[in-house]
Amino acid sequence: MSERVERAKSTIKGFVSHEASEQQQSGAVTAPLGTPENPSNAIFTVANIITFCRFILTFVFLFVFAQNDPSSRGTALWCYAIAAITDFLDGQIARRTQTVSWLGKVMDPIMDRVLLVTGVLGLVAVRELPVWIAVFVIVRDLYLTGAAMRLRRYTKRPLDIIYIGKIATAFLMFGFSFMLLAIPVVPGLGITDVSWLPGFNHEPVAAGIFLVYAGIICSSIAVVIYQRRGLAERDRILAEKASSED
Repeated sequence: MSERVERAKSTIKGFVSHEASEQQQSGAVTAPLGTPENPSNAIFTVANIITFCRFILTFVFLFVFAQNDPSSRGTALWCYAIAAITDFLDGQIARRTQTVSWLGKVMDPIMDRVLLVTGVLGLVAVRELPVWIAVFVIVRDLYLTGAAMRLRRYTKRPLDIIYIGKIATAFLMFGFSFMLLAIPVVPGLGITDVSWLPGFNHEPVAAGIFLVYAGIICSSIAVVIYQRRGLAERDRILAEKASSED
C-alpha cells in the first residue's frame, strides 16, 4: 500500500512540475527547500490554509448565489471576489516566505478551475447564462486535462501555454465576472429571437456575455491548436523511438 501511495505521489509531482520532481528524486536539488524549484511536502502552511479557505468560499458563493435572492446577492459576490483576489495572495505568500509546497502547486490550478466553474454554475442556476455555455466550459476543461494526461504517456514535458489560450481565459473570467455583477446592462442586438443566444436577441443583457462569446471563440481555436501540437509531439516522439530501434 505504501509503495502505491509513493508511486501516486511521484506521478502527481511529475505532472505538476516534472523538472522539480526529477531533481528531488535524483538528489540534485540546489535551491532552498520551500522555493518553486524545491517544493516541500508541508500541508498546513499559511498559503495552503488560504487556498483551503478559497475553496470553501467558492461553494458558499454558489449556495448563496443560487438562492436568487436580491438581498443576498451582494454577500455571494463578496465571497466570490475574496476567493478571486486571494488567488494572487496565496502564491505571493508561499514564494516570499519560502513555503512553496507540492500540495499548493497541485491545488492552485485546481482552484482556478473551481472558481471559474462555480461562477458559471451560479449564473446557470439563476438562469442568467445558457446551459450550453456551461457545458462548453466544463467539457473543454475536461478534454484538455484528459489530452494532457494522454500526452504524458509519451513525454513528461507539458505543451507550452499559447497566447490565445491566455486571451480566452481572460475573456471568460472578465465576462463571467461582469455577468455576476450584472453591470453594465445593454440592449440586445435583436439579430435573432432564440432565447439561448442572450445578447443577440431582443432582451437586455449584461455586457459581459459578449466577452464570454469572445472567450468561447478563442477557446475553440486554442483547443484546435493544442490538439494539433499534441499530436505532432506524439508523432515526433514515436518516430524517434522507431528510428532508434532500427
